[in-house]
Amino acid sequence: MTRENIRTPDGGTIELFSTGAELASAGSGVVVVPASMVTAADYTRFAQKLSASLGRPVHTFNRRGRGSSSPQPEDYTLEVDIKDLDAVMKHSASTDVFGHSFGGAVALHAARTLPVERLAVYDPAVSVNHSVTADWTTEYEKATAAGDDDRALAVLLRGLETGSALSRMPLSMLTLANKLAAGTPIGKQMRELMKTGVREIKAIIAADMPAEPFLELPLETLIVVGEKSPAYFGVACAQIHEVLSGSSYTILPGMGHDGVNKAPDKLISALSEFFAS
Repeated sequence: MTRENIRTPDGGTIELFSTGAELASAGSGVVVVPASMVTAADYTRFAQKLSASLGRPVHTFNRRGRGSSSPQPEDYTLEVDIKDLDAVMKHSASTDVFGHSFGGAVALHAARTLPVERLAVYDPAVSVNHSVTADWTTEYEKATAAGDDDRALAVLLRGLETGSALSRMPLSMLTLANKLAAGTPIGKQMRELMKTGVREIKAIIAADMPAEPFLELPLETLIVVGEKSPAYFGVACAQIHEVLSGSSYTILPGMGHDGVNKAPDKLISALSEFFAS
């Protein structure tokens, strides 16, 4: 794996990781757009397996507010990540994109205007006809204003519903669990990314639209939803699939929202077949 910092047109910095860079002569790579509350490092296994299966490079980057990438602006909108994705695609000479969760929302909106040839998404957190709501942000902001990061994080995790059994715990128990995990690597990472995560959810809701504009997506679009993922992911995906006649819609058996990070062979095989077509 290679690591480099690239510059964006607005003077920002994006930390880019390339797996299988020595395979560049085999064709353009696949750019992975990460989810909220995670970093590029959380996709190392996925990138390694996909690159080995495809025989092509896989590029993962730290979105703003992570690693050595520039901070996320206070007035963040999806357009920030769309422009950064454009910069990564140009730098890596890549035309295939894979997005996970929030990264899937970025990829879906970006592919309407960027030169994406093949697009695949897993549990994209895109809002179509108000499929994503976040009434919990008011309670989150009250907790942060009071300096109670443990409770704020609990509200966030319950609101996102992506932590399976963890996100279904009573708020008081989840708050205690966050307090106990505060010193662990995952606990520290979640606290560091709380503000970016909430900004991103608000940006998704602000970008809500009907399904019809997604007709601008590439004909080659693969939509994957985890069988055990929260239902709201499937609501938006079904609407996009309905209007995008050339898309493929797949439910991955036995997998939840973290299916990408677990990199199961059945997902790698499906993506390899798609990107090699």
